[in-house]
Amino acid sequence: MEWNPQDLHTLSQCFVNTLSPSPEPRRQAEAILADFSQKPNYGLAVLRLVAEPSVAEEIRQAASVNFKNHLKARWAPAPNNSDEPRILDAEKDQIKALIVTLMLNATPKIQGQLSEALVLIGKHDFPRLWPTLLPELIGSLHKASQAGNYASVNGILGTANSIFKKFRYEYKTNDLLYDLKYCLDNFAGTLLEIFLKTANLIESAANAGGGNAEALKPLFESQRLCCRIFFSLNFQELPEFFEDHMNEWMTEQRKYLANSYPALENSADGLAVVDELRSAVCENINLYMEKNEEEFQAYLNGFALAVWNLLTTVSQASSRDQLAVTAIKFLTTVSTSVHHNLFAGDGVIPQICQGIVIPNVRLRDEDEELFDMNYIEFIRRDMEGSDLDTRRRIACELLKGIATNYKPQVTNLVSVQIQNLLTSFAANPSENWKDKDCAIYLVVSLATKRAGGTSVTTDLVDVQNFFGTVIVPELQSQDVNGYPMLKAGALKFFTMFRNHIPKPMTLQFFPDLIRFLRAESNVVHSYAASCIEKLLLVKDEGGQARYTSVDISPVLPQLMTNLFEALKVPESEENQYVMKCIMRVLGVADISREIVGPCITGLTSILNKACENPKNPVFNHYVFESVAVLVKRACGKDASLISIFEINLFPSIQKILVEDVQEFYPYALQLLAQLVELNRPPIPQSYMQIFPMLLSPDSWRKASNVPALVRLLQAFLQKAPHELNQEGRLRQVLEISNKLVSARSTDEQGFYVLNTVVESLDFNVIAPYIGQIWSALFTVLQSRQTGKFIKCLLIFMSLFLVKHGSTNLVDSVNSIQANLFLMILGQFWIPNLTLITGVIETKLTAVASTRLLCESQMLLDAAAVEHWGKLLNNIVTLLSRTEQDRVEEDPEMPEFSENVGYSATFIRLHNAGKTEDDPLKDIRDAKEFLVTSLARLSALSPGRYPQIISQYVEPTNQAELLRLCNSYNCQIV
Repeated sequence: MEWNPQDLHTLSQCFVNTLSPSPEPRRQAEAILADFSQKPNYGLAVLRLVAEPSVAEEIRQAASVNFKNHLKARWAPAPNNSDEPRILDAEKDQIKALIVTLMLNATPKIQGQLSEALVLIGKHDFPRLWPTLLPELIGSLHKASQAGNYASVNGILGTANSIFKKFRYEYKTNDLLYDLKYCLDNFAGTLLEIFLKTANLIESAANAGGGNAEALKPLFESQRLCCRIFFSLNFQELPEFFEDHMNEWMTEQRKYLANSYPALENSADGLAVVDELRSAVCENINLYMEKNEEEFQAYLNGFALAVWNLLTTVSQASSRDQLAVTAIKFLTTVSTSVHHNLFAGDGVIPQICQGIVIPNVRLRDEDEELFDMNYIEFIRRDMEGSDLDTRRRIACELLKGIATNYKPQVTNLVSVQIQNLLTSFAANPSENWKDKDCAIYLVVSLATKRAGGTSVTTDLVDVQNFFGTVIVPELQSQDVNGYPMLKAGALKFFTMFRNHIPKPMTLQFFPDLIRFLRAESNVVHSYAASCIEKLLLVKDEGGQARYTSVDISPVLPQLMTNLFEALKVPESEENQYVMKCIMRVLGVADISREIVGPCITGLTSILNKACENPKNPVFNHYVFESVAVLVKRACGKDASLISIFEINLFPSIQKILVEDVQEFYPYALQLLAQLVELNRPPIPQSYMQIFPMLLSPDSWRKASNVPALVRLLQAFLQKAPHELNQEGRLRQVLEISNKLVSARSTDEQGFYVLNTVVESLDFNVIAPYIGQIWSALFTVLQSRQTGKFIKCLLIFMSLFLVKHGSTNLVDSVNSIQANLFLMILGQFWIPNLTLITGVIETKLTAVASTRLLCESQMLLDAAAVEHWGKLLNNIVTLLSRTEQDRVEEDPEMPEFSENVGYSATFIRLHNAGKTEDDPLKDIRDAKEFLVTSLARLSALSPGRYPQIISQYVEPTNQAELLRLCNSYNCQIV
């Protein structure tokens, strides 16, 4: 795309229209820009438009956003987005030559967009492909500093800060350390120079009567950015330059904690600027305490005193939370270090408790407001352990840190404090209810988790006594809406110490927990649901569930009623804690016909609402899990109930599939598979209507649908094999499996289909297609000899053999090419047999290999004696050694993390999972099958096989084979 006045006008007009309130011109403009973006030099043209002073500011601003997004998509497209055209190198060079100057001269909003664009480029190109960037930034920084232009100074420092952030988060590699050294060599000196110069300007202003607030703000912002860059450059290890200049850095940083700046601190926004700098300093000294304790030792006492004094003056206002948290975090790090003796002085720990911990643990107006107005955020901070960055939690972490070395003192002090708080509450409950909340919070937050489990302990109180005297009165309160924060605290205690509360006592209060599900407070009914859900997971020694269906049967109707009613409370329509509780209860309860009706009606109603606008992926996952567990447990007890589920679920499933509700598509398919598997043949005609969708190539295009489609296809193959063999459907199924096997990302799914085909259909049905199946598989094998593919192939061939016999296997493979089977056996089957994992898979491949040894005429031929011996050797290895001994870590297999959002791929429904069937139920023991088969074979040719065994089987495996023969009273003659 060439740069000319006509292009300028066209682009300008498009960006004007993208700001239109009317959707039609906006859509047209976006479509035109999308077409333009495919052409070379588009990014350069937009950047020049951004720099054109004659163009209106709002158009240039829209163009700067478009430029940034264009770079994000095209500068270095993701591997899975290879269709996206890349920006050409010549255009990249021109953009890199222009962007720094344009950014520095831009207005603030445009500068922000261009800075982000620069960082995007830097992420891929800096420093190796953009060696001019740092010198250009440094040159501009010196000019701006000499001119006293702190708007430009801070723009450059902000960009440098963003670029250097990678040193905090990326793994330490030689490449990263090379990049870090380059940045240190070029930037560390300039950074210190700017930091000290700005420090002098601040000090001069302070000495001259405090200075002007508006003039000081950019100076403090500059120091904050310098401190954040300091953090990045020091994160991996202590650089020599910073060690040599530690005194300058630490002397100046300590001043910002120790000094006050009235000119700024007298206004809220000015105080925020100072606090942000102080927080950055606290982050830096905490980093040095954690990583460079020895070098930092000389400065520790001064900083500890400064932080201590600062914390005694920091107010409870939420605007000062970040400073309070980072400052307390520093003291916590000191408390667990070798310098913990700073806390050993007389009165220090009581002072910390009274002056820092209790004030920060007490509820504030902001906490009450959050409790009422944003229950999800309140719970996230309070209940789920992700609240290390709240004052309440970090204050308790400080106490835990001090208790590492001074446990008796901390325990005695806090125990007394808890009693004082409870005494204060008892004197005037309505006025002093926050004291009781504070006491409960201290007990819960200072509890210690036992390693490897969910159980917690505390030395602060006797748990059962505290539960009886402090918690039970809240649970028994008839007003479920009175003092909701106290109720929430009591429920949280019950949940936390659930293992300690005896079963009879818990069952006594179960009706109270159910009552709290009707509380108006979203937090209270969420905590009640969570408490019930966690109680149902408690296990006694030996792994037995403490609470069973017998325990909840008396209260089940009321429990389910209240859970569904809680979902009608405003803001709780998609409450994931309540829905998770429904799922857990249905997984434990005795599901009768009376329970099924209201539950499936309630769940399908919720499901239909969610279909209109899927918002909360966690809630929706639990909805589908609840449906799946209800179907599984109800039909497991009474198969006739399946018709009730079909009547209720089919309209919802149809809605999802027809309207293509992508977020729910895989879930709907898994539920369908579950229903198909629960039916007895013949499958009702209503299911047959799904075939066109299931076998349509369009359905298989979206990767996230594939595992669920495979699951449904397997269910049909098992339950309706006759129907699948009609109207050319089997050919379509095999075409689908062929496509899946051909792609590296779905080859395993393709084998799942093939496995079910050979397991479910007679040989005469699949015989016309078997040649095509082998040709497709062996074509892939030629180009993709990965461990995963070969293991899948080996399992498939083993399943084919045990279902349809060794003769059909060998002959059908050899029909592709003469003696092909022997080649496959020697090159792939024998070498990879010992890599098979999984109980069912190991048994299957061992039995199939044994049958090959003892049944296949090809292997019994004298010419195949070496293959015979090596195959036996690896069967013995497979059966006698543990998986850890014979299988190394497979580098191909990725680590799977839990999928959270809708951008995630496929999420499996645990309760609709496919049960793994053993295809060899009649063979109990693969080892016994091996030696008895060998004994029968050797009896036909005495003396032949011991000789082969001694020649080709490893000595350790020979000894193991002899041991097995003795164990099963067999003999190889």
